Amino acid sequence: MRIIAGQWRTRPLEAPPGPGTRPTADRARETLFSMLISRLGSFEGLTVLDLFAGSGALALEALSRGASRAFLVEKDRAAREAITVNIAKFGAAAELVGNDARNLPTARLACDLIFLDPPYGEAMATPALESALAKGWISPSAWISVETGLKEIVDAPGFAVDTSRKVGKAMLHLLRPAAEQHAER
Repeated sequence: MRIIAGQWRTRPLEAPPGPGTRPTADRARETLFSMLISRLGSFEGLTVLDLFAGSGALALEALSRGASRAFLVEKDRAAREAITVNIAKFGAAAELVGNDARNLPTARLACDLIFLDPPYGEAMATPALESALAKGWISPSAWISVETGLKEIVDAPGFAVDTSRKVGKAMLHLLRPAAEQHAER
């Protein structure tokens, strides 16, 4: 596993041992970041939230491409250790902010780009998105990436699916927050 593009291109990432996490494959990350760049134009200055962060590969990829800051959330102890190593190795402007994506602390900054790569088949994406929205992590203009298994449906009230794409054994979904969700807060 490595960083694909940007200032840290080709540098390897520490991956957590064991079956506790499922890193996003390089091919899926390439597809995801291509989908995002076509919509964002650039990652420059973005604030990123990486839920179910695993090794932190998605947040670190965004930082490598110009994002300014990242917050990572991961429950698995071995994965948290790998994230800590990766943040230090890259000198990244990133920090662990919690360990349960479904029960986030209050945000210090709203984020422009949110990654969710929850365990497949466990219906964790919706509660994580609800927590992120309720705690102020999602800016009104944010882009949200949700990776799921092939047969999973993204059921996220308050969010509109912009596109979905099959990549290997996964589906990548890009969502946007519904304007009325932010107006109610």
